[in-house]
Amino acid sequence: MEERADNGNKELFSEEEEDRRSVKEECEEEMKEAALCAVSIRTFTPSKQQIVPKTPEAVDDFLRNFLRRAGLIRTLNVFEHEWYGSAQKLLSETVRTAWTGVFIPDALTHRQLLQRELEMACMETDRLRHDVLVAGESLVRTQRERDFHRLQHRRVAEEKNRLIKDFKQLKKHVESYKPVLRQLEDKYQEALRQKTLITLEKDRVQNASDAKLNEEKFPNLKESTIKRSDGGNKPPTKSAVARNPKDTEFPVRSRLVNPPRTHGTFEKWKSTISFRLSYSFRAHKLPISCIDLHPQKGMLATASDDRSWRLWELLPNGEKVGQMVLTGEGHSDWLSGCSFHPDGAKLATTSGDCTVRLWDLSRGRCVLSLLGHGQPTWGCSFHWSGHFLASCSADRTAKVWDMNSQRCRLTLRRHSASVNSVCFLPLSHLLLTASADKTLAKWDARQGVCIASFHGHQQPCKHAAFSPAGNAMLASCDARGIVHLWDVRKPALPTATVDAGPLPANQVAFSPSGKTLAVAGSDGAVRVVQVDNGLTTSLLGPGDGVQSVTFDHEGETVTSAGKDGVISVWAGK
Repeated sequence: MEERADNGNKELFSEEEEDRRSVKEECEEEMKEAALCAVSIRTFTPSKQQIVPKTPEAVDDFLRNFLRRAGLIRTLNVFEHEWYGSAQKLLSETVRTAWTGVFIPDALTHRQLLQRELEMACMETDRLRHDVLVAGESLVRTQRERDFHRLQHRRVAEEKNRLIKDFKQLKKHVESYKPVLRQLEDKYQEALRQKTLITLEKDRVQNASDAKLNEEKFPNLKESTIKRSDGGNKPPTKSAVARNPKDTEFPVRSRLVNPPRTHGTFEKWKSTISFRLSYSFRAHKLPISCIDLHPQKGMLATASDDRSWRLWELLPNGEKVGQMVLTGEGHSDWLSGCSFHPDGAKLATTSGDCTVRLWDLSRGRCVLSLLGHGQPTWGCSFHWSGHFLASCSADRTAKVWDMNSQRCRLTLRRHSASVNSVCFLPLSHLLLTASADKTLAKWDARQGVCIASFHGHQQPCKHAAFSPAGNAMLASCDARGIVHLWDVRKPALPTATVDAGPLPANQVAFSPSGKTLAVAGSDGAVRVVQVDNGLTTSLLGPGDGVQSVTFDHEGETVTSAGKDGVISVWAGK
């Protein structure tokens, strides 16, 4: 019996050992699975927001509850003993080998994290709701503005279409009036031309009547002049020609057709006047070689390379375009110069065709052609009486023509190169010539005698002019741009020199008061020189080289013309 009891106890003990071993193995497997599950949860790739892993129930609590429900008290005691011993050590090692630093939060921590995320989500939701409301209001406002601007655009489009329609109707209306306007413009130009020509004819008749009155008033003047001329002791020069019954004698004293203005006229004008460009207009398509101002009226004559001359009326202040009054064609080559008759009724022109032509402005045609030069003529100038005309040419001579007998009275030969300019001294019989031989010559036009020579230029002389103020001054310019001022009584040395170079200076012109000198430069500038102190001001215009320049009757404006065919008017201020 005792053996059976012992055997039974052994069997019971062995069964308990087996149960304990199996439970232990199950516990180890469950702990490994729990540890691996925790590790797999922690190693899952998280999103940008914090992910809270799902934490299973504690393993030891599960086993305790399970053994207690099963009534395995001794097994529970053995489990607790081994759990806090080798089993706890095995769990820690398994977890450490699976993932270092693993942390399994409990339910409270999990709840706090979820609560924090919930609060943040609520805040984000509120912010988004506010943004949605603001965006909704902005959308409604934008839609209202869109509707308003759409209406405005429709109104503007309708107004535009209406204006386009009206504009087309007005354009058709204007087109219908264009032929009438063109006819009226032609009639106006013709009337203006007739008015100018009638005025010129009136001046010519008035001057002729004045001359007849002078002859009736002084009947012995001509006889005394002839006796003085015949009784002279000076022999005639080689250049003089035989007398003609129609030849006119140089006057001893006579009434000037267009007397120069007195100095009292210029009291309001100061020598320090400055100029600004008032207006400009195109007068010719080709270069303008010379301009000359009408002796009495505000009209300007232009000579151009297009073989024509034109007469322009300079408009008063405020109007910006000149009006062409008359034009003349007849030369077979380019024009080089022009000069008004003192009575303003005639115009003389010189040309590359070697001729000098005289034009009657009242009839608008050429009335006289003077032949005698062998090469192109460069310029011309009337005697103050209007009975004589001087011309210069590239044939190295200057000629004095009698307007009454219509023939050459004198041929002046002294220069060794082309004579580029010729000019009569006002109220005298002195004649000035400038030549490419770098000299100036002063002549007595009655006898054809050179009475003085001016040496000082180092380059060919381009032009020379007397001062109209009667102060015995003259100016000259050369191809280097050097301008000399001379005293007529002292030809040895110039009294002053102005450098307007290095390009050529083409022409010089004194103001009516003689206090200011204008220089036309090939560099496109007009230089205004104060004669007293040599102060120089440059006027830059829109064109290229300036070929000719002149002052108005009051000395308050400067008019220039050049290679671009444009006339520029500079007003004093």
